[in-house]
Amino acid sequence: MTHAEFPKPPRRINNTFTRRVGLALTILGMLVFTLGAVPGWFGLDNSQAVGFVQVVVISGGLLMICLGGTYTLGSLWPRHWRSIPADIGLRLAWSGWVFAAVSALADIFGLGTRPLAVSFTFFGFWQARGVMIGEAVMFIGFFMMIPFQKEFPPDPSEQVEEEISAEAGEEAEQQDKVSIVIDTE
Repeated sequence: MTHAEFPKPPRRINNTFTRRVGLALTILGMLVFTLGAVPGWFGLDNSQAVGFVQVVVISGGLLMICLGGTYTLGSLWPRHWRSIPADIGLRLAWSGWVFAAVSALADIFGLGTRPLAVSFTFFGFWQARGVMIGEAVMFIGFFMMIPFQKEFPPDPSEQVEEEISAEAGEEAEQQDKVSIVIDTE
């Protein structure tokens, strides 16, 4: 069989498995985030101050939400094609996560309101605002990743394959003509 005789695989715009994995990861991340933010809902110790473990669990939940959102919204785009706003949105969503994680862990990094050596880890007013701003930036990035158009341009690799198969067909026709000419002499 020649290359032109093989059937082309269907163009998969909606990757269902990736979308389901992304949604499951997003929901799991939301549960982990809620576990870190409000441990009393799950019957866990709910102290007055938000400690190191809670801050790390909150950041881990946001990480899972960002991963799941990236997988889910990325599966809505066709293979090998994404618009410039969607690429900017992807980077903006991950920048929002970095901003939220660094804001949440500011006392641990030594950037917060209390030095680490003097007191316990403290999740204060400005850290909470930083996490909220990071979440808002993540939301804006995810919103930019949504494909609003219904039709997408064709895949460039498919166009190259079509051109190659067309050229191969023309070469085969020319070889047939040459062989006919040779046979008639």
